[in-house]
Amino acid sequence: MARQVQFDRFGDASVLTVREVAEPQAAAGQVRVRVRAAGLNPFEHKVFSGAAASASLPLPSGNGNDFAGTVDQVGQGVTNFVVGDEVFGGARWAQADFLVVDPASLHKRPEALPVEQAGALDIAGRTAWAGVAAVAPKPGDTVLVGGAAGGVGILTAQLAAHAGARVLGTASEANHAFLRSLGIAPVLYGEGLVDRVRELAPEGITAALDAHGCEVVDAALALGVSPTRINAIANRAAVAELGILGLGASGASFDDLDALAKLIANGEVVLPIDSSYPLDDVRSAYERLMGGHVRGKVVLLTE
Repeated sequence: MARQVQFDRFGDASVLTVREVAEPQAAAGQVRVRVRAAGLNPFEHKVFSGAAASASLPLPSGNGNDFAGTVDQVGQGVTNFVVGDEVFGGARWAQADFLVVDPASLHKRPEALPVEQAGALDIAGRTAWAGVAAVAPKPGDTVLVGGAAGGVGILTAQLAAHAGARVLGTASEANHAFLRSLGIAPVLYGEGLVDRVRELAPEGITAALDAHGCEVVDAALALGVSPTRINAIANRAAVAELGILGLGASGASFDDLDALAKLIANGEVVLPIDSSYPLDDVRSAYERLMGGHVRGKVVLLTE
């Protein structure tokens, strides 16, 4: 038997439970992964709370997307993976001991990339990469990033800086020193944001990215940033009404995620792990994630 996180009704983290299920087996053309780490994303909370779930979602349902682990079964006809390969990626209901996946969806984990970071990379990494590519920062740009200490924001801010831009990132005061250590100028979010940004960047800002809501979008527009250089994935109304960009994880390619993994493995980009929890304590992990002020990613560990 194996474990899998499931829910059979919608609600808060208390609806999540870890159940024993039959071990899946790799068929022809498939591989099985022994999951070691599974990162959490806010979107999953929207699904199990019912806020983003389709009425057709069958219950009980599994949970999760991001994972990293070790190939432990290879189906007939698979030639590009062998038992023992270290891999990562995203797959439906990834919060489990085992996953059976199409090998075409798997990334080989660089040896220097820790398994926790690899297991938390898929959604946040693709979202950050696509957003930064959408606004195309370059030397001479000043970019404002919302939620710069969070899972998506911390990658977004560093990728923009890696492209040569000066980066300002909104965050709570507890994360200001951390952002400065990465070369990101921190700015406190909340009322008065526009004035604080003007003080830090009197020459103005030229692009903005926000994965959380409307504060940074509103500030960027107030500061004269063109809507074509603002990307927001959580403010669909602004995307539709104001003509700002709305490129999310689907806008990044397979190769883009590999490139980001290499940057992290090489130490050029940092993906902090805020906290890790055993799979059996999945409820506490989501309570931590949804409590806010998370630095980087929250991860479940299966062993």
